[in-house]
Amino acid sequence: MEYIQAPPAVNFSELSPMVGSAPPVAQDVTYERILQARTEPQNWLTYYGAYDGQRYSPLDQINAESVKRLTPAWVYQFGSAGFHAGQSTYAFEAAPIIVDGVMYVSGWDGWVWALDARTGRQLWQYKHAIPFDVSLCCGNVNRGVAVAQGKVFVATLNAHVVALDAVTGECVWDATNGDVRAGESATVAPLVVKDKVIVGSSGGEFGVRGHLDAFRLETGERAWRTYTVPRPGEPGSDTWPDGPAWARGGGNTWVTGTYDPELNLLYWGTGNPAPDFDGEVRAGDNLHTDSIIAVDADNGDIRWHYQCTPHDVWDYDSNMESILYDLDGQKLLAHFDKNGYLFTLNRTNGARARVTPFGERITWGEIDVEGNVTPRISPEKEGEPVHFWPGPAGAKEWTHAAYSPRTRLFYVPVQDVGAEVTLRHREFKESIPYWGASVTVDAQDMQGFVKAVSAATGEEVWRWRNETPMSASVLATGGDLVFAGEPSGEFDAFDAHTGEPLWQFQTGSGHHSNPTTYSVDGRQYIAVPVGWGSWIEGIVPGMLGASHGDAVFAFALPE
Repeated sequence: MEYIQAPPAVNFSELSPMVGSAPPVAQDVTYERILQARTEPQNWLTYYGAYDGQRYSPLDQINAESVKRLTPAWVYQFGSAGFHAGQSTYAFEAAPIIVDGVMYVSGWDGWVWALDARTGRQLWQYKHAIPFDVSLCCGNVNRGVAVAQGKVFVATLNAHVVALDAVTGECVWDATNGDVRAGESATVAPLVVKDKVIVGSSGGEFGVRGHLDAFRLETGERAWRTYTVPRPGEPGSDTWPDGPAWARGGGNTWVTGTYDPELNLLYWGTGNPAPDFDGEVRAGDNLHTDSIIAVDADNGDIRWHYQCTPHDVWDYDSNMESILYDLDGQKLLAHFDKNGYLFTLNRTNGARARVTPFGERITWGEIDVEGNVTPRISPEKEGEPVHFWPGPAGAKEWTHAAYSPRTRLFYVPVQDVGAEVTLRHREFKESIPYWGASVTVDAQDMQGFVKAVSAATGEEVWRWRNETPMSASVLATGGDLVFAGEPSGEFDAFDAHTGEPLWQFQTGSGHHSNPTTYSVDGRQYIAVPVGWGSWIEGIVPGMLGASHGDAVFAFALPE
């Protein structure tokens, strides 16, 4: 195959009088600081706010009493024109990183910005050139950056990992992490652990083999690679049939993992097997797809795994976060899966503590308290449609739950929408979609929730119902608030104890991203990227005509 090299990355800092440089605050972001991230709540130093994935901040200036006075402090918008790689969505899916008054955030199509976190003023911008014909499943998006030792790290749609100078936005190193012509891509936010940058792969819908990679922070040299699907003879290979199915088996790692420094384990979710819906060509459980894998951060070895949906034929990726928390002397992990079940595991060894449903309607199958999976409805006969809940977007998609150590509750964005799937056998061809079915997601009979779930029991404590699925991450704060965005553009604040709605603002475009919070000079801000457009037909097809756009909103109390 002839490979066409992408044009070199471009820094547009010299093209705009609005762009200059950022203060050198990222020079002092070390692994040791990220380890203690929650001790400096004025910042949001890593993807989930801390390695444990809790998406919780102890900041409490904005609280249940004061939130009614919350107003926009600034808005950053960025227009887009010309040709774009793949399906253009202009949708933010990132979690802004904030370091001592500077915000670093990524957008679609290879854009990265540094902003003044007080005012939203652009400090620099970077554009990575992406081939126009890159193969993308679900939108031209990126989920964020990592920052450490004076560098900003981003994974690009054409499967590169790039380190930028945090002061100027100029490229420091550029490493290749996948074969874009074979259908590999990257949308994940990197995770810095020790002297490494950990990055996952995308492309399972094109029949690629998922992997997790670590790069040297200073040089971009690859330190290790771990494939999620074993080759013949490796542990787990007996869950795949003889033949080439394993080599195109999916199991991609396209959402950022969490990390326990005491155990030195990364907890990373893996995606669906390929083809998504046609299980006939891949008999067996298909490890390690739809799994939580615990990976040694130093060498990439898989220490244990837990598979949430064996032999998945419903497209129930398990990429979503693993929230780490301690309770009653146990080191636990909570994972809200697409299949509608909450898996609570002992994170030292993967032993199951309990399995409890959180999805609203679950008809595809059943998982009992012992973890036994019993399928009920699945696509089995070619050309014969079947309908099940939840649809391929899941009871919760990749967008994240939060955990408050104050209330000991999880806060979960829930989607309740079904789909009709008709099996269509497809021959594998490189870089061509390898779904194995036609899919029609329900445009009616849908709803969504923010649910509060007890960390001790897995039982629901309260719920707030919405007319449409809740498809954005939530944020919990020390002010006893939970923030969540709606597909119709509203940004909401709830009482963390009762679920009572306390405040709302219409942002003008739907939410499918990660709100964060920070403070500068003693003033707390809530930052939320908005921009509706990524794979709407799979999540909320009834909103295909909804308002589109892109912006980062920052809210604060009046000065």
